[in-house]
Amino acid sequence: MLIGREKEIKKLNELYHSEDAELIALYGRRRVGKTYLIDEVFRDRLNFRHAGLSPPIDSEKENVKAHLMKDQLTHFFRSLTMQGYKGKKTPESWLEAFYMLEDLLVEKYKDNERIVVFLDEMQWLDTPKAKFMTGFEAFWNGWACHRKNLMVIVCGSSSSWILTNIINNHGGLYGRVTFEIKLKPFTLRECEQFLTSKEICMSRYDVIQAYMMVGGIPYYLRYFNKRLSLAQNINEIFFADEAPLKDEFNRMFASLFKNAEPIKQIIKAIASKNKGITRKELSEITGVTDSGEVSRQLNALIAGDFIIKYKSFGDNKRDEIYKLVDPFSYFYLTFLDKSSDNRNIDWINIEDSSRVLSWKGYAFENVCWNHIHQIKMALQIGGVSTTEALWSKRGDENTRGTQIDLIIVRKDNVVHMCEIKFYNEEFEVDKDYHLILERRKKILREQIPKRATIHNTLITTYGLRKTNYFGDFVHVVTIDQLFEN
Repeated sequence: MLIGREKEIKKLNELYHSEDAELIALYGRRRVGKTYLIDEVFRDRLNFRHAGLSPPIDSEKENVKAHLMKDQLTHFFRSLTMQGYKGKKTPESWLEAFYMLEDLLVEKYKDNERIVVFLDEMQWLDTPKAKFMTGFEAFWNGWACHRKNLMVIVCGSSSSWILTNIINNHGGLYGRVTFEIKLKPFTLRECEQFLTSKEICMSRYDVIQAYMMVGGIPYYLRYFNKRLSLAQNINEIFFADEAPLKDEFNRMFASLFKNAEPIKQIIKAIASKNKGITRKELSEITGVTDSGEVSRQLNALIAGDFIIKYKSFGDNKRDEIYKLVDPFSYFYLTFLDKSSDNRNIDWINIEDSSRVLSWKGYAFENVCWNHIHQIKMALQIGGVSTTEALWSKRGDENTRGTQIDLIIVRKDNVVHMCEIKFYNEEFEVDKDYHLILERRKKILREQIPKRATIHNTLITTYGLRKTNYFGDFVHVVTIDQLFEN
């Protein structure tokens, strides 16, 4: 059963019924459901499919590199023979391999029927010195694009590879992609629908906490057991001896990047500060010189939905800040990275600890960053152009510092000063918090144009308790509204 993906399903079916050759690029992070989407949409309509072999852990070693191309070609030939190719000789190059694919499609299918070719995990086929892209470009430009009945879907978990080599290719494939689809993680609503489809009963309060740990990744959500509580599930999924996700962080990055260690260092550095870090701070923390390679790595993390980039609010220099928003990575780095003590965690006994409560506060902020669209819809500004930022101001001898969890700057001269609070009951504004809000509003007023209006906005679980100061907030957004489309 497919959850969500309505737009993608509709478009894929439209492209299937078009009367032109189609080259579709599908990308998105590991485990987000790309292969499942194609399998379900084209259940009985795939004419040829092949998935690249996952590279071995020691794939960077020279003696291993020498065998990678041969292994991939042998595997591709196996797919050819399993799907009707009659030749006996394994191809020695990707040019030859794609010639064989052409021969298979010509021999087996008629010109008046739609033919669908699906090449999955394409980045793994592009091994060192294999000239894979030369072979694929020859296949598409020299043959496939002239077959109006042919639909080729290329797919990859390495979003940066697909973007660089297929979608933004400046060589033989320039402008050849007819449609691109980025498959994003599930929203909260889709997570809830997925869990319900598995007969897993959770309150929305618990669904949000599950999202804080595994994000909107369908493959991770499938590990939840309907017979266990949320806390029991977390123990089984992350901390038990055979927990399926306790090493997923390292496996994930190893599968996405040929050299994963620098990427992991970058994401750990970004995670070290909740508001995110600048390029200069990244260089100071990691010791890595700012360079074009760092730019490529950061762009790869953005493309993979691990981090976002935003402009520093209230800073004339307008520094770009990189912030970790992937829930799974943040949970892993908080509770599973490095410390061996984390392997013995019993979530049931620590879920009310100060450490976990602190993590929940920051994790809920990431939930909100991943649901800006839903927040804007709740504020009835879905059609208004906005920019979003997190803002902190350091204190000095005369003034105290402050931090604002989320600022939404509207084109129509309204600035939402958002407070984000994850509570298990209604949030209450007392006199002390009232004074904090007043001080923050005063500081923010100094940073925005005089013509702009500030709207105090609360984003919380169960709303706002009516006290003497509840009128401090102009808008209140609850978790139910985060579950809207």
